[in-house]
Amino acid sequence: MTALELTLTGAEVLLPEAGLSRADLSIAEGVVCGDRTGRHVDLSGYLVLPGIIDLHGDGFERHIAPRRGAMKQMNEGILSVEAELAANGITTGVLAQFYSWEGGVRGPDFASQVFKAITEVKDSTVTDLIPQLRFETHMLDDYDGLAKKIADWQVPYVVFNDHLPHDRLAEGRKPPRLTGQALKAGRNPDAHFEMLLSMHARSDEVPDALDLLCAQLTQSGVRLGSHDDATPETRAGWLKRGVSIAEFPETLAAAEAAHAAGDHIILGSPNVVRGGSHKGNASALDLIAMGLCDALASDYHYPSPRRAALMLAKSGLLDFAAAWALVSSGPARVLDLKDRGTLLPGQRADIVILDAKTHRVAATFAGGRVSHMSGDIAARFFA
Repeated sequence: MTALELTLTGAEVLLPEAGLSRADLSIAEGVVCGDRTGRHVDLSGYLVLPGIIDLHGDGFERHIAPRRGAMKQMNEGILSVEAELAANGITTGVLAQFYSWEGGVRGPDFASQVFKAITEVKDSTVTDLIPQLRFETHMLDDYDGLAKKIADWQVPYVVFNDHLPHDRLAEGRKPPRLTGQALKAGRNPDAHFEMLLSMHARSDEVPDALDLLCAQLTQSGVRLGSHDDATPETRAGWLKRGVSIAEFPETLAAAEAAHAAGDHIILGSPNVVRGGSHKGNASALDLIAMGLCDALASDYHYPSPRRAALMLAKSGLLDFAAAWALVSSGPARVLDLKDRGTLLPGQRADIVILDAKTHRVAATFAGGRVSHMSGDIAARFFA
């Protein structure tokens, strides 16, 4: 696949150390070049920034299953996801697929279909798509053979969740919305409730099962994270298993414990845009102000990483370079992606171009290839 050979002139470019400043940027053979090369394109009035690396997004669910049973061509759904990622300046997207007792689009069978589709289309997409498995820890009957499935699915990143409503189950009470949840999973509501009670009753078996699974995955080179940690004790347990990424810690104490241990902390960009968590958890703004954030992720809303970074810069909480680093070089460090995240020579030409006045995404390049271009900017490239 042929990458463009261009020199972008006249724009404000975000460069390491120099920050946002007027500079030329050249790309060739899919990487940023140190010397001016190729055709020159005047991008006066635009900002040229490192492409967004989204470490966790499940907003793709609506593309692959817009209605229950409606998506028969999973590959087409993944390609539609790529178009939305690119339109929002995302050049590397981690697709966070559930493996959950919730069933339906979050069930094991559906996960297998999603990972198969990602494998089949990834060589034809411009955006770099990385599959992530979100595994529900109390699915004890699924541990046997899971490591092999993950290898077969070519999943390099696994995150552990526990969404069981333990407080209600401990009292023998049905959780809210149980009937609707059961029907979505294709289960009788009473049978669904009994399944939840059974998983809750086996909670004491989970730590040993996790110890073995994490050891197997670590040996295979799989990156591991935890989701929604609420206490320092929970985070300490994950750290002993080699789980070094903390996604969306729910409390300040959990975030501080992760930071003290040298773990990576990922926060949700919708939390920043909203000005707080929709569930009443720790405010991402507060955690960022305290230096307890390595990266922002889209979570459930792909426009939010760009919007969050711009809001942080506008508010003065961070300068522009530091704010944008939370969606570019920061995420690259979390996943040890040494070839991207900045616009240094030799790095992948992963670029998002924003209108300097509106900050809308005008164009996106991944590996020096166009993944998105819209509006007046097209005339600059085709002139």
